Amino acid sequence: MVYSHSNMWWSRVLLISCGLVLTLEAVPISKDKTKIQEPPVKIEDAPSVDTGLHYDRYLREVIDFLEKDEHFREKLHNTDMEDIKEGKLAKELDFVSHHVRTKLDELKRQEVNRLRTLIKAKQDIEGGNDIAVDHQVLLKQFEYLNHMNPHTFEVEDLDRLIKSATNDLENFDKERHEEFKRYEMMKEHDRREHLKTLDEDQRKEEEEHYEELRKKHAIHPKVNHPGSQNQLKEVWEDTDGLDPEDFDPKTFFNLHDTNGDGFFDEQELESLFTKELEKLYDPANEEDDMVEMEEERLRMREHVMNEVDANKDRLVSLDEFMTATNKKEFLEPDSWETLEQNQAYTDDEMREFEEHLARQEQELHQKAADLEQQRNELERQQEQLNAQKIELQQAVNHMERLRSEKVEPPPEVHVEGNAIPNNHILDNQQQMQHNQEILAQEHQQEAQAHPEASQDQNRQTVQQTNQDLPPDHHEDQQSQNHQK
Repeated sequence: MVYSHSNMWWSRVLLISCGLVLTLEAVPISKDKTKIQEPPVKIEDAPSVDTGLHYDRYLREVIDFLEKDEHFREKLHNTDMEDIKEGKLAKELDFVSHHVRTKLDELKRQEVNRLRTLIKAKQDIEGGNDIAVDHQVLLKQFEYLNHMNPHTFEVEDLDRLIKSATNDLENFDKERHEEFKRYEMMKEHDRREHLKTLDEDQRKEEEEHYEELRKKHAIHPKVNHPGSQNQLKEVWEDTDGLDPEDFDPKTFFNLHDTNGDGFFDEQELESLFTKELEKLYDPANEEDDMVEMEEERLRMREHVMNEVDANKDRLVSLDEFMTATNKKEFLEPDSWETLEQNQAYTDDEMREFEEHLARQEQELHQKAADLEQQRNELERQQEQLNAQKIELQQAVNHMERLRSEKVEPPPEVHVEGNAIPNNHILDNQQQMQHNQEILAQEHQQEAQAHPEASQDQNRQTVQQTNQDLPPDHHEDQQSQNHQK
């Protein structure tokens, strides 16, 4: 069955930018396909290619179920591609079977739950475990579905899905070019930084080696203009094994329409440039960068699409291809300028890039310094805690030793603003009186042994002892003497 143009677009919305994730090389053909008829490959049998979109699985499942509905499939075959992009096809969702609508509702609920799980995981990674998450606010960033209705799949959901997928896929090439530009600038930045680590002789030697590799890479066979007659004839001869004098554009198209759908998609186009790329790049050569080779392939494919794809649907029909073969650009093309002739970035862009890297490096150094300071502070606090722990343990050991020796603890130390307890005063008085009595007995014994020598010493001792007693003790002593 031959699919209509609109159906081709819908069925291939997942392959609209086939070079996004995979870039397939042409497979050498060892037999003359003009003499051997092979059954055409249906679109449903074509290998699945990841679009690179974060909602790729959801997109695939929605398309699969919609194409199972007979009414929707019929409308799809009879709807113009522009009407699909403008949302007219989405309105046919109201007429699909109940079973399909129920399944689409289920798919949407699963997708919303998946997004909520992703949001929660992101919050956890960023340390916001205890922060309440407003899923409705965060779901606004996902424009391919209606977040206000997370339960049922409606016309608006299909319209959003088609427009988002089309827009995202069409912008993917631009993002790839920007990514390649960053890659090239980073490579040059790393080279410059490496030179700074070398002495003068080593730097000179490295610069000479770099220039030698550049010159070596620039020496290669002539590169044919992509999509030109000369370029396609070379594929016809070297890959297909056919006589270049017998080149026929229509036969060539049928040979390289590998899935037999009547169109060249982007993968099929890119496979035609393998022979040209082999002139420029060899994985075994130090001077050849395979990342640059894929960028060159992308540039070739974009150029042909701009020249041949008249209706800008990212597919080349047989009619478009045949029309292009009659143009001057096909028969007498200009020379093709390769990547080494077109630097991916300007000097200003390189300067801004290095300034950005310098700012990033400065911020990282500052963060590292802050973390080091925090680490030192934590270590200091830990040392304080360890010292306090040792002091506390020593105090506990001391108290345990006193308790084991049954020794009374020392009296409380007087603290300014707090009076000494009365029981401590009385205990001190009693102790001092007891000491005085002991001293008196000792002096009496000594006086009996040496009556003359000890009189003066006894008098001094008594006077000194009286001075050490508290004032109220003298009053108590005088009162006792008076009573006697």
